[in-house]
Amino acid sequence: MSHQVSDLDRYIKYLKERILFEPQVAAFHYNLGLAYLRKGLREEAASEFRQAIECDPTLVQAYVNLAGILFQNGKLDECIAYNLKAIEIDPNLPMAYSNLGFVYLQKNDYERAVEVCKKAIELMPSLLQAHHNLGIALLSLNQLEEAEKAFLKAIEIRPDFAPAYYHLSALYESTGDSEKASLYREKAIQLGLTVD
Repeated sequence: MSHQVSDLDRYIKYLKERILFEPQVAAFHYNLGLAYLRKGLREEAASEFRQAIECDPTLVQAYVNLAGILFQNGKLDECIAYNLKAIEIDPNLPMAYSNLGFVYLQKNDYERAVEVCKKAIELMPSLLQAHHNLGIALLSLNQLEEAEKAFLKAIEIRPDFAPAYYHLSALYESTGDSEKASLYREKAIQLGLTVD
């Protein structure tokens, strides 16, 4: 572990030195931002992603990563704005749509969550989180049949994804199918999900 940390520290030092001599190279700032993220230094990472965007306003991954930090900091509207900017630059960026779906869920904006999750899935059919978030949004809108399909697809993509089993359990509970609800709840617990 300490070996990896020292490698990461050396990499950070190298990037900082490069930035001293070439401060306008977006890739250096972006990679330094990623390195800071790996160390858990979110504010430093955010600063580097902002500088990367300043150097190259078309660097979509910098917007997406910055949006992620803003989400973790509870700045949902800013997070949405940066994901939307990434999509404006590259309308075929599945992660930005998927991330938006998650943020819209936090804001209880289920219709928008459904819309962007479907777009993410259209662009990348194997995107687990988009299927799962779509299921949650549809469940919240009481579109149970479609929600069930979304959760089952998430499980098809990753059979050990406990949250999908848990949400299927909630879905079946709401329809009065206590047998299926219990089955999926048990599976979620077996896979390590802590259930209240």
